[in-house]
Amino acid sequence: MQDPNEDTEWNDILRRKGILPPKETPQEDEEEEQLFQQQSVVKTYESMTLEELEENEDEFSEDDEAAIEMYRQKRLAEWKANQVKNVFGEVTEISGQDYVQEVNKAGEGIWVVLHLYKQGIPLCTLINQHLSCLARKFPQTKFLKSISTTCIPNYPDRNLPTLFVYHHGDMKAQFIGPLVFGGMNLTVDELEWRLSESGAVKTDLEENPHKQIQDTLMTSIRCSLPTHTHSDSDDD
Repeated sequence: MQDPNEDTEWNDILRRKGILPPKETPQEDEEEEQLFQQQSVVKTYESMTLEELEENEDEFSEDDEAAIEMYRQKRLAEWKANQVKNVFGEVTEISGQDYVQEVNKAGEGIWVVLHLYKQGIPLCTLINQHLSCLARKFPQTKFLKSISTTCIPNYPDRNLPTLFVYHHGDMKAQFIGPLVFGGMNLTVDELEWRLSESGAVKTDLEENPHKQIQDTLMTSIRCSLPTHTHSDSDDD
């Protein structure tokens, strides 16, 4: 008598007709299939971010929880290492040769602020001092400085100080010349606000500090203006 579990073309035909029952799957084959499915699931995890893992957590079975947790911890460790790697906290001096590496290849998601300056220009010195404070306050932003003619040959002094803001290698904002900064009265809060408007930093300031100065100045001017009294109008 022919074995109904035998792999023959005739038995396959009989199974399709329903004459023979479906072929029994050996236990070893079942275990291999389960292993393949687990590997496929893990492969799916590897293409997900931490946020996506959280969003799809309910779709995974209990059997997958151990694999998911291991992968989540791996991704979390990578994320923490990347955060530590991307902490700057100071203003770094660069030359023109460093530009591509430090600006264009700064890294995914990194904002770059580059100050072109020259020694002996007081406003450049002031901005360097302000940038040092901001670099400590916003360590996720890369702050750079470069002597203007070292970075860009024949760059005119009349354009100093100059600030360039980059993201993913693209220029997002530029501040050129002393008039843009308002001269030596520029405060660190005003500079922070301007950089926040370009996206380079996330400020905790609630409004433009320069506007507060303008409002105070206008109030002072109004208070100092002479007022016309009733007796003045009578004299007329």
